[in-house]
Amino acid sequence: MSNVEIICKNTGIRKEYPMGVTLAQIAADQQVVLKDDILGAKCNNKLRELSYEVYKPKTIEFIDINDSIGYAMYLRSMVFILFKAVRDLWPECTLKVEHALPLGSYCEILGRNGELTLDMVMKLRDRMQQIVDARLPFVRTVLPTEEAIEIFKKNRLNEKVLLFQTRRELYTTVYTLDDVSNYFYGYLVPHTGYIKNFHIDRYFGNGLIAMRPDAGEIIGQDTRKFLSTLIQEALDGGSKLFKTFQEQKDWLDIMGVPYVGNLNKVVLEEGPGRLIKISEALQEKKIANIADMVVKSPDCRIVLISGPSSSGKTSFCKRLSIQLQVLGYQTAEISLDDYFVDREKTPLDENGEYDFECIEAIDREFFNQQLDQMLQAKNVEIKLPTYDFRDGKRKFLGKKVKVSPKTILIIEGIHGLNPALTTIDPRFTFKIFVSALTHISIDTQNPVSSTDNRLIRRMVRDNNFRGNTALDTLSRWASVRRGENKNIFPYQENADVMFNSALLFELGVLKKHAEPLLREIPESSEHYGEATRLLKFLSYFVSIDEKEIPPTSILREFLGESSFIY
Repeated sequence: MSNVEIICKNTGIRKEYPMGVTLAQIAADQQVVLKDDILGAKCNNKLRELSYEVYKPKTIEFIDINDSIGYAMYLRSMVFILFKAVRDLWPECTLKVEHALPLGSYCEILGRNGELTLDMVMKLRDRMQQIVDARLPFVRTVLPTEEAIEIFKKNRLNEKVLLFQTRRELYTTVYTLDDVSNYFYGYLVPHTGYIKNFHIDRYFGNGLIAMRPDAGEIIGQDTRKFLSTLIQEALDGGSKLFKTFQEQKDWLDIMGVPYVGNLNKVVLEEGPGRLIKISEALQEKKIANIADMVVKSPDCRIVLISGPSSSGKTSFCKRLSIQLQVLGYQTAEISLDDYFVDREKTPLDENGEYDFECIEAIDREFFNQQLDQMLQAKNVEIKLPTYDFRDGKRKFLGKKVKVSPKTILIIEGIHGLNPALTTIDPRFTFKIFVSALTHISIDTQNPVSSTDNRLIRRMVRDNNFRGNTALDTLSRWASVRRGENKNIFPYQENADVMFNSALLFELGVLKKHAEPLLREIPESSEHYGEATRLLKFLSYFVSIDEKEIPPTSILREFLGESSFIY
């Protein structure tokens, strides 16, 4: 039998093995030891399970839960265990993973009458622990799609049936855990015994919080106290973020497109026109309602807007400005980026690099001086700065704003909701958080990540307008996410209102722009595996033509042909 050469990055060993050797056998032979259990490996930068058989030379890097890809494997496997536990205890029910919450996922048990009790949650925990202790294998099988669809029908996974009827792939992967089969967007760990840390608790109604395995480390060991806070929020009506997600969910149910398969069916059978028109009209109505809220705040003179990367904040500002003008107000749009300190005064991060995302990078003293001038001005022109990013200096290039008592300042920037930004009396301000809170799901156990939606938006925009490749965008994304987690998301609940910029049809539109960019990423790149994952993600969506998207759409900020000047 011929041999294949394996290069293991974890050990630095270069060695030949018989063709067909598994990753698990290689790890055992080279005695690979990581901080936690080995969950899988990157083979030529593409994720593979430990059961993967090698027939060609590979460069391999084994991963554990501390790698973001391994972490995702762990969470998917935990969800499958929870899914089986629900089916074991209540065969008529199924588990739906709705969306992310702080330190976990919000799930619902479908098919139940009445609220989920604490006793029922305890039974779920016990059943999950039994499944973990049994070390049951996650069996992966690749089948002709017609056969997979029959399995999904048998397991009452009707939204998966429709998904794969519209996806039109020849073969489909099915995972089986004991007597239950399912489909997951991505790989799982070898067996249930790997899921050593999990926690679930009641949220409200039939809702559950499935906690991240590292939640205890992040919030300390007093997990119950944290969960009690979340539960109380629910009983009080929920957080603003949770309410925004629920609102989107209700609307998708009314539209009849809660899952990607439903969306694809509508597009294939009647075209995307109706969905585009209704989605855009809904956003316009929301923006108009927010404008009404602003002017009904009796002392409001300043609107502060924040949100993560690629949320469409700039387009939102421009559309809000139009709605405020409809109500008889003058507006002035101001970017916090123009208030950066000079480059040599910019703080450094832990790596000695300029930290442009910390609040100390903003000249808050000068910013608040100008806000005071604007609030006190009566029909006076005030000179505004423009930050020259090439020179790293604030300059005055003739930009002015004429302020009157009927002027509302619209200020956009990542620190817009941070209380440390302004010294202005809060009664003069109205705060808005903007994000693309995607709620349509691939199916009941595979929600669409809002982060993936924003990443694909940014990838397309950066290529269209900034000359960046998909590889450039992926290389910077981890840093962008760290900045968001530190400077934006902790303050999102400070908002008076949240605006969801996600559009029901957008991933079908972005697909044809993003796929060619992702295919350019070479196998030699460390981001090749992420590119492959995103290509698979986009493959679930039927392509949608963009010709009916209006020029004022938030999506035009990323695609081009907007009637706004950016």
